[in-house]
Amino acid sequence: MAAYLCPPAVIHGEHAVETSQIVAEVRGRHPEAAWAPRIDGIAASTGIETRGWMLPLETAVAPGKGLPAGDLEAAREALVRDGFAGEDVDRAIAALEAVPAPQTVQERTAPAWEAVQSYGERAARGALQIAGLDASDVDCVITSNSTTPALPGLDVALANRLPLRDDVLMLPATQWACIAGTRSLALAADLVAADPDRVVLVVISEALSTTYQPGDDTLESLIVRLLFADTAVATVVTGRPRPESMLRLDASWNHTLPGTQDLHRLETRADGTHFVMDRRGPRAVQQTVTAMWEWLRVRYQEDPGSWHPDVLLAHPGGTKVLEYMEQTMPEGWPAGLLDYSRASYTTGNRGGAAVFDIMRRAYDAGQKPGSRAVLYAAAPGLTATALEGEWL
Repeated sequence: MAAYLCPPAVIHGEHAVETSQIVAEVRGRHPEAAWAPRIDGIAASTGIETRGWMLPLETAVAPGKGLPAGDLEAAREALVRDGFAGEDVDRAIAALEAVPAPQTVQERTAPAWEAVQSYGERAARGALQIAGLDASDVDCVITSNSTTPALPGLDVALANRLPLRDDVLMLPATQWACIAGTRSLALAADLVAADPDRVVLVVISEALSTTYQPGDDTLESLIVRLLFADTAVATVVTGRPRPESMLRLDASWNHTLPGTQDLHRLETRADGTHFVMDRRGPRAVQQTVTAMWEWLRVRYQEDPGSWHPDVLLAHPGGTKVLEYMEQTMPEGWPAGLLDYSRASYTTGNRGGAAVFDIMRRAYDAGQKPGSRAVLYAAAPGLTATALEGEWL
């Protein structure tokens, strides 16, 4: 399967949003919520003090523009038909205009989609520069973005913005979510295995802050507000080693857990995208971790006593599953394998971009040639993808 990965470009959301700001906003909006007395403890338990968003917090919590002009005109005509005087009609319409309304899907999504394209372009250009390549060298582009659906999508946007050649194979994957990092690399590895001269550009741009819904008063919605960060990442994958290559990918593994499709999901409502979580989710994710341990055990069954990864780059969706991974690692594996994963989480859950951010942290810290790496991510579905490889 050998595929060669260049260091990724990581573009963090430029608007710093403090946890204290989120707590103050939510407390002011939902003072009577059942969890309100515990909000400080809940926020502290995430371990996140700040996260970067592509748009400021004020954009997420701003009211919508109210009733559309057509609806206001229809209301005016109805009042006139019912015999209301002109001044009374004007006062009624003015009152309707002043009623706060939640943002519509369009109001929420349009600015975020523009940011996703802009950040994605910056990440793509950064990855190409790191790899010492031009846009004209790209043969295939794999893209993923989950919370800003659009058609044409990010792949076509990049084809025009970079620009890419008109014969480039474009593979958009808008529903990979948290496994976008690992699964895109697994697909890229298959593509370069079929043609070692192929150059694959992977771009993931996630504006997860669009799931921040001010009107929701559930505990799960509070946690969603606190967790997510916005990030765009990109990397170049080739079938032959380049001077810039940092990691060789040797094997991939996929796993889907039946009957878990409702545990984590996106729902599109009148006021935008909502991320819905079930409290059973972490336990289900743990089952994919156990399955991954078994894959690695079988892969290295001829050397079970001495083999172990030197670094584990994991995005399992939350700190509870990271703790579970540490508790269930095979006996004899060294401590600290998840240090870069934990460091990434301190500034938010980046969804599909997370593994690339974790990988960049490991690369910047320096890894010895020959060190073994395992990359893992789980996503709504529940589905997981892992890769195993060697630092160059």
